[in-house]
Amino acid sequence: MSKLPASFRAYVVDRPDGGAFSRGLRALTLADLPPGEVTVRVEWSGVNFKEGLAAREDGRVARRYPLVPGSDLAGTVVASADDTFPEGSKVLAHGYDIGTSRHGGYADLARVPSGWTVALPDGLTTRDAMAIGTAGFTAMLAVMALEDHGLTPASGEVLVTGAAGGVGSAAIAILARRGYKTVASSGRPEARAYLESLGATTVIDRAPFADPAKRPLESERWAGCVDSVGGNTLTRVLAQTRYGGSAAAVGLAGGTKLEHTVIPFLLRGVNLLGIDSVMCPMPRRLAAWSRLQSDLPLQQLEAMTTEAGLADVPRIAQDIVAGQVRGRVVINVNR
Repeated sequence: MSKLPASFRAYVVDRPDGGAFSRGLRALTLADLPPGEVTVRVEWSGVNFKEGLAAREDGRVARRYPLVPGSDLAGTVVASADDTFPEGSKVLAHGYDIGTSRHGGYADLARVPSGWTVALPDGLTTRDAMAIGTAGFTAMLAVMALEDHGLTPASGEVLVTGAAGGVGSAAIAILARRGYKTVASSGRPEARAYLESLGATTVIDRAPFADPAKRPLESERWAGCVDSVGGNTLTRVLAQTRYGGSAAAVGLAGGTKLEHTVIPFLLRGVNLLGIDSVMCPMPRRLAAWSRLQSDLPLQQLEAMTTEAGLADVPRIAQDIVAGQVRGRVVINVNR
């Protein structure tokens, strides 16, 4: 076993005994780490909507205190009780209970069960893996589900809502790489050039999707959709989906309610596909990471990624919940 430090730096949110909420950098010890077979010297983590909530007093994501947020992490194994992941190997982990009920990636060290650990795919650095992170992984799962239900580039236009966010950006890049005609829906006019650079064929304003539907079926347009907004947006998307088309629901930035009728499902055979990246079974998880190596071009990944340090997390958390973060933010844990 490598010699591990007696203490290490971590970004911690806390509410002791239900008292005042606090957040900031702290020194933790090895005894603070949860049980698990694989101890990782974390090099990079990422910021998702979940991290934005975890860093807020009213976020209602943290299921224990104190907590190190960061549901994504990648780095080097420094201690292992599983020969599958020997010391010195590069790994990543995300989802499950990481960063919500057990300490996550916003720390110099993390410990995770080996059953949650993925060997770093060939051709990716640990920074690349976190630039992809849960957002890119979720986008890949959504595209896989749409294709499992018959979507091909010949099917017609594919809509991506919340297009300038992490999931939306990755979905556009993946779909464009696979030859789809992709329509990006965004409320940020200044993001047009960025979305077109990722491969969006058309960029449209999100405003029409905010209006309540007047009828259960509207003019057919979308062969498929990756929807990270939910709420009324998803209601309108379903009403506009073409016969036999599918919508993959990946987020809830616009709300959790879905007020609709069953008419699109009965009269047009529309499929509503739920995408879960948290508890995704390992075989599907590995298949998605394998496809990400070829389906998400690294130059596109770099174009959608910005870098920050642990001390920047409170500001970025506020921005991502407010919908002000474009693409992906990776956290350099060594900064």
